[in-house]
Amino acid sequence: MMSFDFNSKPLLIFWETTKACGLKCEHCRASAILEALPGEMNYDQSIEFLSHIKEFGKPYPIVILTGGDMLRKQRIWEIMDYLRSQEIPFSVSPAVTDLLNDEAIARFKEYGVSSVSISLDGMKAVHEKVRGIAGVFDSTVKAIERIIDENLPMQINTVVMRSTVRDLPDVLKLILDKGVKVWEVFFLIRTGRGIDREDLTPEEYEDVNKFLLFATGYGVRIRTVESPIFRRITMQYSEEGELNGGELFDLLKRRAIDLIGHPAKDHSRSVIPTRDGYGIIFVGHDGEVYPSGFLPYSVGNVKERSIVDIYRNSALLRRIRDPDNLNGKCGKCRFRNICGGSRARAYAYTGDPFATDPSCIYEPDADPITA
Repeated sequence: MMSFDFNSKPLLIFWETTKACGLKCEHCRASAILEALPGEMNYDQSIEFLSHIKEFGKPYPIVILTGGDMLRKQRIWEIMDYLRSQEIPFSVSPAVTDLLNDEAIARFKEYGVSSVSISLDGMKAVHEKVRGIAGVFDSTVKAIERIIDENLPMQINTVVMRSTVRDLPDVLKLILDKGVKVWEVFFLIRTGRGIDREDLTPEEYEDVNKFLLFATGYGVRIRTVESPIFRRITMQYSEEGELNGGELFDLLKRRAIDLIGHPAKDHSRSVIPTRDGYGIIFVGHDGEVYPSGFLPYSVGNVKERSIVDIYRNSALLRRIRDPDNLNGKCGKCRFRNICGGSRARAYAYTGDPFATDPSCIYEPDADPITA
């Protein structure tokens, strides 16, 4: 992975294949609806967009087929067959509805998907409140078990917000019990249906990220979305060898130990320094391209320009990839190359994608070690 030059090509291309979805998630970035919106890329436009990915050169970026619900995309199986024929790696992120049945899961394996992502935001009461559909928790657990039975690589996606945060240790236990190897944790951004009252305080962000680093000691690989401070905390732990937090950290840690026991391994010390527009790019249902799905700042449209041209030559993307262009404490932080702050959260709070990430409590001026 680290052979990628993130200035010339992304590691991950997230493609919002459609906004159509049968769920009603209260935080949804896509503000998903039951039917596709006008302007959604048709099959020919979709194939034209995907055909340019090979111009990035090998190893090709991984395409993440997301939504809405990617299973509601017209001709989605033909699209997957095209990706397979071109040897472009792709993963799928379906919603847990009736469309995610045994046949669909078997076809994922047949079409050679790299991994399947399933959302699980908490235990039954919490998950069903967030997802807006009664019974979806049991369906989600069954889908996880069916995917594991097919020996398909998979990950669990969990959104962190006030409604879900205390269930994180319970989700971790379920992940470990089911044999899932990857946990991707999304931190709420105020976009789509993302709601202000659900946001955490900066101190709580710090505690949750420290808990996630603690949780890597159980042997699960953890990635964060819109919380690159996880990497800053990882590097600080590598330097200091101590992991201490506040009240929320202590609560989550105690709950995990009660449920699972003490971690058997050391906490992870590895980082991959992707961030919005740097190693990651997002293509909307209508072809609009954004630094990420949570940063609604258009940098072009794949109906008009290739994804390669947009990624390499967009003025905003070229600027955002250089951490020396960041403002405030993010711009002078010694961790700016491996963290850089959430550009989406900075934009959501200030309207400036180069501003300080408001979720971070770290003070560069107080650190005796300089960049």
